Amino acid sequence: MFRQEKDIFNILLDAVSEGVIVVNTQQKIIDVNKSAANMFGYQREELIDKSIETLIPSKYHKGHSAHFDGFMKQRESRQMGHGRDLYGARKDGSTFPVEAGLNPFTVQDSHYVMALVIDISVRKQQEEKIQELYEDLEQKVIQRTQELSKSIAKLEAENILRIQAEEEARIALKKEQELNELKTKFLSLVSHEFKTPLSSILTSSMLLGKYKLTEQQTKRDRHIQIISDKVHYLNNILNDFLSVEKLEKGKVNYKLSTFKVSKVVNEVVYNANMLLKDGQQINYPEDIDGFSLYQDEKIVELALSNLVNNAIKYSSENTIIDILITQDITTTTFKIKDNGIGIPEKEQKNIFNRYFRAENALLVQGTGIGLNIVKSHLENLNGSISFESAENKGSIFTINIPNKATTDEKSITN
Repeated sequence: MFRQEKDIFNILLDAVSEGVIVVNTQQKIIDVNKSAANMFGYQREELIDKSIETLIPSKYHKGHSAHFDGFMKQRESRQMGHGRDLYGARKDGSTFPVEAGLNPFTVQDSHYVMALVIDISVRKQQEEKIQELYEDLEQKVIQRTQELSKSIAKLEAENILRIQAEEEARIALKKEQELNELKTKFLSLVSHEFKTPLSSILTSSMLLGKYKLTEQQTKRDRHIQIISDKVHYLNNILNDFLSVEKLEKGKVNYKLSTFKVSKVVNEVVYNANMLLKDGQQINYPEDIDGFSLYQDEKIVELALSNLVNNAIKYSSENTIIDILITQDITTTTFKIKDNGIGIPEKEQKNIFNRYFRAENALLVQGTGIGLNIVKSHLENLNGSISFESAENKGSIFTINIPNKATTDEKSITN
């Protein structure tokens, strides 16, 4: 068939720009066009009757026959090499990438396969170049991303530092404002608290000079008592200020010892009785003879005295002050209950702040540092102080302190 009308067939083959290779069932090349011969570097005559494997790189020969037999069984036109790269072998031994379409046909009961082959070397080079450019671009993107991430991290770190600096500046400014307010309040407090007793002392001193007769001894005694009371009051204020300074500088040394709770209570009640207003009464705690503490006795007395004296000071005449004391295996609890003016709810959060005084207590003498000192000492001794209060209904202050200090005298130094 190929020999008949050979000229016409060759003209048609050579007119096709793709390489055309015709193979029979024995994988012998029946004919090729000029484009195919040139593509593989052969003359047409050199390829006739040669095995198709002549045009296939040797490393692919092993699996080629199986693929060819499978194709001949199905005999359907398809693209060759689905999902894998195809290569052709030139006469000079070099290889090059190709695309091949397989088309089966039959003539006079003989089966053939026409392969349309395209040299895709240029396309592959372009694809490889594009891939290189893509990989280069991808690498640059990764590099730029890393650089950007570092820049962002640096900016975030700088921003954190800036925020911290702003916060520190804000806190410092707030502390400075609070300090200025405390200084102003302190100066006002000192001026007021010292001026009144000093005026009383000066007045009583002047009056003492006028009472020269023997029968005026009672009047002299009264003014001497006023001077003594005011000096004692001023001394207590100075001691409070000194306590604040020691607590701030950490110079407090707690002296621990074992003592009876009743001893401290007796001392506190004895001193408080001299401060009672008309009709006021202190209810002594019951069943405390067996209670003992291993603590700083002076601090416990200071705390209890402060609460009892406050109860007297902020309660009216004809009222009761209750002292309640309980003790379990680990803790001793002191409760001081009064029926005084109480603490306004909106101001209760500030009651332990230094120099703070509730609005309803401004007309009563006081420095506003007693409770602050008590709280600091108790916390240093692993104790605590709390309260419940309602305006015009009274207050209950509660102290909880360990029965036994957990450290010795030296280690408990603040």
